Amino acid sequence: MAHAYTPGLRVTNYARLQRERRLPLKGAVLVEKGAALEADTVVARTELPGNVQTVNVAAKLTLDPARVPAALTRPVGTKVKKGEVIAIGKSLFGLVQNKVEAPADGTIESVSAITGQLILREPPIPVEINAFVRGTVGEVLPAEGVVVQTDAAFLQGIFGIGGETFGPLAIAASSPDEELSAARLLPEHRGRVVVGGSYVSHATLKRAIELGVAAVVVGGFDDSDLRELLGRDLGVAITGSEEIGLTLVLTEGFGRIRMAERTWRLLTSHEGDQASVSGATQIRAGVMRPEILIPRPPMAAGVEGGSSTGLEIGSLLRVIRQPYFGRIAHVTELPPELQKLDSEAMVRVMVVEFADDKSHAMVPRANVELIEE
Repeated sequence: MAHAYTPGLRVTNYARLQRERRLPLKGAVLVEKGAALEADTVVARTELPGNVQTVNVAAKLTLDPARVPAALTRPVGTKVKKGEVIAIGKSLFGLVQNKVEAPADGTIESVSAITGQLILREPPIPVEINAFVRGTVGEVLPAEGVVVQTDAAFLQGIFGIGGETFGPLAIAASSPDEELSAARLLPEHRGRVVVGGSYVSHATLKRAIELGVAAVVVGGFDDSDLRELLGRDLGVAITGSEEIGLTLVLTEGFGRIRMAERTWRLLTSHEGDQASVSGATQIRAGVMRPEILIPRPPMAAGVEGGSSTGLEIGSLLRVIRQPYFGRIAHVTELPPELQKLDSEAMVRVMVVEFADDKSHAMVPRANVELIEE
């Protein structure tokens, strides 16, 4: 039987996954192949070059630039402390002595007899990467990092902001269509991944940040609140590097949208289990989705749930464009012939039945994402 293939958000209770953990520069890998990892296990470490401070020694000492190298009190390559004298010069026939102090801790990297400037390199910046998710080292990338393997329940959201985090799952709503309110957030939610229902407000998110919540997972969020939260328009860049105090993952979209039943059931079934969450999102070329991984015991070799991407009668999907944006539906018909839209374009369509009110509609196939079961 022929299949129509369409992008889909994965929602599966079991998957075998690999996540590459790579340093920005070459460094040292700290674990071996096969080693057991926790989410916070540091797997690799390197050092980024420190910031550069430029000191105009010639101007400070009123010296000819050619005489600056001889005025140094410490040779090039020497480590110095902030406030330490690094150059001395005399003026007014030797009656006045001028000094130049190091503006920061660092190493004297170079000095120019042409410009009279000294370059001070601040100490290197240590960079460590952790495993992000509980698992094992499947592959070592020499001097660069590792590939982490894990067996986990796996969910993709439609949009997210904030970096990688992890913590126990806490359910803070009684149903998938209940709004996550500030009253539901408690001091014990500190460091946890809090799951709400259909919506979270900007005020509630601020309360979550105050409490030290690691991540919030809900159905929807207002785009106007997103601008207020970030202090700017997001544009089309990759998200994930925002430093807002927590990670936010939307499973359905913008606005008040009931969380998909399958997503809700999966998350609530793992309450108390540790989850690893990433808010990184890229909508355009090279699509990247926010994700939630909940490690679980391995199943039999070769078993993986939710791997099909074929669009068939009965497939569960989410509409991703207006006028039905965010609604969950099942496919009831897949007409083979092209249909003319209001725009006069001829496209392939499907007939769907919406999960909330059992109504039917004809939707272009390009306007949906599969929710893998």
